[in-house]
Amino acid sequence: MRTISSIKKAKNSTPLTVITAYDALFASIFNQKVDMILVGDSLNMSFGNKPDTLCATLDVMIYHTNAVCLGAPDTFIICDMPFGTYTDKKTALKNASRVYQETNANAVKIEGGVQRAHIIKTLTENSIAVVGHIGLMPQFVRSEGSYKIKGKNEEEALQLIKDAKAVEEAGAFCLVIEGVKADVAKRISEAVSIPTIGIGSGNATDGQVLVWSDMLGFYEKFQPKFTKRYLQGADLVRQALDEYVQEVQTRKFPAKEHTY
Repeated sequence: MRTISSIKKAKNSTPLTVITAYDALFASIFNQKVDMILVGDSLNMSFGNKPDTLCATLDVMIYHTNAVCLGAPDTFIICDMPFGTYTDKKTALKNASRVYQETNANAVKIEGGVQRAHIIKTLTENSIAVVGHIGLMPQFVRSEGSYKIKGKNEEEALQLIKDAKAVEEAGAFCLVIEGVKADVAKRISEAVSIPTIGIGSGNATDGQVLVWSDMLGFYEKFQPKFTKRYLQGADLVRQALDEYVQEVQTRKFPAKEHTY
């Protein structure tokens, strides 16, 4: 099982592998196969069919994090702090402490750079491990009007580097870089000493993260450019379901070997 120390040592080494999970069943499949599992607030979309992540609650995240921890006891688990749960230092500490007290999560993840550095520092000073998240931040989707790729000009690039450095200085041990131009993500990775985990940000980061339902082909509403489907999961399930229905209707199932 990965530790914070071994994750930090992965900087500039073999890329770290991260995948999301929301339940014990899939977490058990992913257990020890990847370096880290992120219980992402993306569950609000892939599980809840919501248009964005913003209405995910802390209770919901704690419930799913507990399930993932039970399913993957030998994998490093990160819990996404949902929208509105870290608006100030006091609120963030109270809510992140709940995650630690009520689950076996190894760390929490917080979106934001310079403007959230003081919150990250408060958590890390109180023995709560933090993964940062900069670039395209899903929790900012309504205020920004859409999901926007970052690092399109030098001004944005310099700000992202400042954000990364602020997150590192605040004590985060790892940093997610989402939806950032690949050349800028490379510059960010070179500017900090903590590992960077990319998603839609090229392959020059210190690792990659994907949403499991995107990677395995279960989420079909749309496919982001950065997502590679390693399995046509939804099609395979439909084929199996069709076979089951056909066998039940023709009394082929249950057969003698399935009968007491």
